[in-house]
Amino acid sequence: MPPVATTRRSRITPEREAELYGTVLRLLREVGYEALTMDAVAAATHSSKATLYRQWGSKAELVARALRSAKPGGHRDVDTGTLRGDLLEIVRGFDDCRIEQDAALMRGVGHAAHVNPDLLQALRQHLIEPGLADLRVLLDRAVARGEIRPDNPALDLLPHMMLGALATGDLLEDRPVTQAFLVTYLDAVMLPALRA
Repeated sequence: MPPVATTRRSRITPEREAELYGTVLRLLREVGYEALTMDAVAAATHSSKATLYRQWGSKAELVARALRSAKPGGHRDVDTGTLRGDLLEIVRGFDDCRIEQDAALMRGVGHAAHVNPDLLQALRQHLIEPGLADLRVLLDRAVARGEIRPDNPALDLLPHMMLGALATGDLLEDRPVTQAFLVTYLDAVMLPALRA
């Protein structure tokens, strides 16, 4: 079924929406993006496929919104008074099990986005751009406090550093990324780059 041009979001309670998103994420972890079907989501959530398309318009849109729902609240509200404190607060929002699950899930979805332009666009709209905007608020506060020079090129590279830390732990060392690793990475790589 082709995606509809516009989506209409109504009649689904927040609880039901959260249940649907949880099921989408579970199926995504089990079978990956390519093998995930709207039929499977409909069956697992006791929904009709027509309802799913009416609400989300496409598989890509549903997956992107499900991923966004699993992300902790925006980081723009984190304000400990220091850049290190703010970044530590973000890292502490994830336990080791969640870091491993999220990193594996994002590696799989990231790969799928390379060959699915609709998924890439949905991820940018619902996950990447809001996340970057939240991070920019945090960094702008650090600039205003004098912790970072406003012309430091590392400001624009921080998202790359963060994703790199999450995406390469299994690849380089054959072990999951942990909260302790992220704190070490923060102190050894990200903060020195930002304060240079």
